[in-house]
Order: sequence, then C-alpha cells, then structure tokens
Amino acid sequence: MSTSSNSEHPSGQAQQSQADTMAFRISRIQARMADACARVGRDPAEVTLLPVSKTFDTSAIREALALGFTRFGENRMQEVAQKAPLLQDCNVNWVVIGHLQTNKAKEVARYASELQSLDRLDLAEALERRLQLEGRSIDVLVQVKTSTEETKSGLEPAELVPFLRQLAQYPSLRVKGLMTMAVLSADSVAVRKCFSHLRQLREQAQQEGISGVSLERLSMGMSGDFELAIEEGSTEIRVGSAIFGSRAAPA
Repeated sequence: MSTSSNSEHPSGQAQQSQADTMAFRISRIQARMADACARVGRDPAEVTLLPVSKTFDTSAIREALALGFTRFGENRMQEVAQKAPLLQDCNVNWVVIGHLQTNKAKEVARYASELQSLDRLDLAEALERRLQLEGRSIDVLVQVKTSTEETKSGLEPAELVPFLRQLAQYPSLRVKGLMTMAVLSADSVAVRKCFSHLRQLREQAQQEGISGVSLERLSMGMSGDFELAIEEGSTEIRVGSAIFGSRAAPA
C-alpha cells in the first residue's frame, strides 16, 4: 500500500526546512568565504561578515543577533532611526554603508557606530560638528570609486592621499580603512580589477605614512561578488539577501 509523500520523505522535508533557515544560509556563506581564503592562502579569521539589513524588519535583525551578530549595515539613516528604538534592548552597532547627505550627519552622530561611505570634506566637517555635540567618535572608512559607472559614489582614486591627510583635522572620525563597490557586471575580470585597485591604493597610501590614519581594513564584496573580493584582499564583505533572503522592498 502506498503512503503519502509526507510520510515517505521526512528527511527531505527536514533538509528543505533547514535550507530555509538563516543559520543554514550563513553557514553556506561562511563555507564559501573559507574556500575563497584557501584559494589564496589566507586565514578565514581575517575576513568579517557584515549582515546588511536594509529593508528587512527588526525580527530579521533579532534572528541574526541570536546567531551572534551585533553589527548591521544600513543604507538609509531614516531606516536606522526607525529601527534603533525598537532594538534598544539589544547590543546593535549600526554601520552606515550608503551614500550620505550632509543633512543626515545628526542622525549618524546619534545612532551609528561606523560610517563606511565617507567621500568628501563637507560631510567630514558636518559629522565632526555633530559628533562633538554628542560627545562621541566613530570609525570611518573612506569610499573610493574604482568603477567607471556613473551611479557609483566615492572619492576619485587620485584624490585619496590628499583627502586622508585632510581628515587629520577631524579627531572624532577614526579612519580605519577603505571601501568600494565593484562594477555591476558578469565579467569577473572587470569586477576583480575594482577590488585589486582598492588594495593597491591602500598600499600606496600606507607608504605615505599619514599620521593618525589606519588602513588595515578593506570593505569590499557583496552577495554576488564577495569571493573575488576575498581573493583580492577584502577584510570585510557586506552581505544582505544571501543572509536575509529576497527583499520585499526595493533596496
């Protein structure tokens, strides 16, 4: 006598259920990170996974918190301001990764622990002023434009060293490294070039010996290209949909 499909394949159901969990998705990402490190002889401990929670609700963030994450990347300060009060009971460190207007400096100074998209002096000045009022300081990464796409933000590569020197006048901004976004392309050579370019710029800037500037961090690589980024020296990848699932709202 035949039985129902539910009783025939309980193990298949369990596997499907496991694959739908955030913990499983993260474990798959971490395995891919380790494989990428192995290909170039790097220690996986050198690379951090930053969950990008933009457009996802606080229940998804709480699930990731339960898995040991405390830092979350967000693009829009309005979204951070909405989520932060709902997560006051948690140890959440908000990392701003999107292009930032100067009029959002107040919110960054109040809520963020880190900004990865610093790319101009008027923003640095606005942040410094607001951070002084809040009595705080934050880590910052300088965003560099390594792609020719007009939609990409960031400092022009030739401007990096002079910009880093000027940041010395803003003591509330602790410069920790560089960030970039690769070209959106199926051409892995073009994508890899963006990442290797940032690594080379970091090396050139380090040779300048700029006082008060630490450039040990390279934030590069997202859900679709993080393995290439790791192979080219990334110390932090920014992953959203591969952790949280498909976004219900436009990013």
